[in-house]
Amino acid sequence: MYRHIRTGSPRRATVVAAVGANPDRLPRGLGQLDRAVDGALSSALVRPGFTGARGQIAFGDESGVLIGLGDVDTLSTQDVRNLGAALAKALHKADITAVQIECMPAIKTRGLDADTIGQSLAEGMVLANWRMETYRGTAAKGEAATGNLTIGASDAALRGGLRRGIMLAEAANESRRLGATPPNVANPAWIAKQARALARSSSITTKVIGAAELKTKGFGGITAVGQGSDSPPCMVIMQHKPRNARKDVHLVLVGKTITYDTGGYSLKINNSMKGMKYDMCGGAAVLGAMKAIADLRLPIRVTGVLACAENMVSGNAYRPDDIIKMYNGVTVEVTNTDAEGRLVLADALAYSCKHLKPTHLVNAATLTGGVVVALGEWCAGLWCNDDDFRSTIQAAGESTGERLWQLPLWEEHRDFMRSRHADIWNSGPRRSAHPIQGAAFLSYFVDKDVPWAHVDLAGPATTDSPLPTSVVGPTGFGTRLMAETAARLAR
Repeated sequence: MYRHIRTGSPRRATVVAAVGANPDRLPRGLGQLDRAVDGALSSALVRPGFTGARGQIAFGDESGVLIGLGDVDTLSTQDVRNLGAALAKALHKADITAVQIECMPAIKTRGLDADTIGQSLAEGMVLANWRMETYRGTAAKGEAATGNLTIGASDAALRGGLRRGIMLAEAANESRRLGATPPNVANPAWIAKQARALARSSSITTKVIGAAELKTKGFGGITAVGQGSDSPPCMVIMQHKPRNARKDVHLVLVGKTITYDTGGYSLKINNSMKGMKYDMCGGAAVLGAMKAIADLRLPIRVTGVLACAENMVSGNAYRPDDIIKMYNGVTVEVTNTDAEGRLVLADALAYSCKHLKPTHLVNAATLTGGVVVALGEWCAGLWCNDDDFRSTIQAAGESTGERLWQLPLWEEHRDFMRSRHADIWNSGPRRSAHPIQGAAFLSYFVDKDVPWAHVDLAGPATTDSPLPTSVVGPTGFGTRLMAETAARLAR
C-alpha cells in the first residue's frame, strides 16, 4: 500500500486508459495518447490473456496501463470503485508513483459522467489502500506502507471528481482508524481528543460536555451507561457553520459512540465480547462525515453529536430493573444493560431537538444484532418519518454504494415499548421485531415535526472477509452516506 494518494499534475506519469470487453483495437481517441507513450497502450492491449473483462489490468510498460471495463452498459459507480481498488494495488506492485487518468468516451454511459467516474475511481483507490498501521510492531508480517501516488487528469471534470473522491475516502479511512483503535486507548476522553484535533485542522468548532455536567443537567441515559467505567462518559458537539451556509437548513448527525461494550450486567458470553470496540462505529462515521463536510466546504450548517460512554461491569454499574430519567423527562425501565446504545443516543437526540433545532436529523449506530439477521452485511436498516428526507438519504446511499433498506415503525411498535413500572423499557420482553424495537425506543426522544432518519449499520459497519475496497475490520460505512446527504441538502 502507498503512504499517501493525492491529486496533482505530474510531469512524467503513466497513462491509464480504459477499454470495454473483447477489444480488437484501441478505442477511437486513444491513438494520440498511445503515440505519446510510444505504443505502450497498444502493447498492453495484446498482452496474453487480456480480454478487457471487468477488473483486468494490463501493463504495456511503465508508460501505459489499460483497465478492462467489461460490459460498459452495465457499469455502476460501485464497479468503478472496485476498478479503482484493483488499479491502486496493481500500481503499487509495479512501483509506479504518478499516473494520468484518461476518461474514455465509451465509459460515459448510464449517467456516469467524468466527474462521477473520477470520484468513484478515487474512492476505490484510497479505500483499498487503507489498513491499520498504527500498532505495527517488530514482528509485523508483510511490508509497511511505502511511497506516494500522485493522480492527475487532463479532463477538468474528471480532475474535480478525483479530488472529491480522495477527500471522501480519506474521511471514511479516518472513521476506520477510530473504529480499529483498541479499547485500552479509545475511551470517551480519547474520542473527545480526536474531535478537538479535527477542529484544530479545519473550520469545525468543538464543545465537550463532561461527566459531571451530564449528570447535573439530567442526561440520565449517558450517565447510567458510563457510570460503571473508570473512563467517564462525555458528549462531543462538533459544528460546521460556513458563512455561505443555507439559512433554512441545519442537519444534525448523532452517533452512538460506545467505546467498548461488555454488555454490562447483561454480560456478553461465548466470546461474543470480542470485537465490541466496533460498537463506536456509528460515532466514528459521524466524526468522519464531519471531516468530509469540512474538507469539501459544503455550504450547509451541520452539527455532529457524539454520545460517548464505555459499558462496563463494576459495583457502580447500572443494573436491570433500574429506572432512569432521561434528558427529556421520559422514564426508562432497564430490562437489559446490553441495550445501552439506545440510552446514550436517546439523550443526544433529545438534546439536539431542544437546543440545536435541526431541520433534518440523522442518527447512526451499530444498534441491534436483529438488523444483521434481517439484512446481513449488505446494507443498513433505515427508519425515517419524512418521505422527502427518506428519498434524499436513500439516493445518497445509492450514490455512495452504502445502501439502505427501509423498515416500518408503527404505533404498535411504540406501544410494545411501554413499561409496567416506567414510561417505557429499553428492551421488550420478546425479540419480536428486534431491530424495530430500537427505532421505536428512539422515537420517544425526537420531536414529531423534525424529519428524522435512524440508520442501524450493525451489518455493514465491519467485514469478516476482505472486500475489493476493504480489509477485514471496520469499513467506514456511513461516512460518505452522511456527507453525500449533506451535499444534497446544501443544493
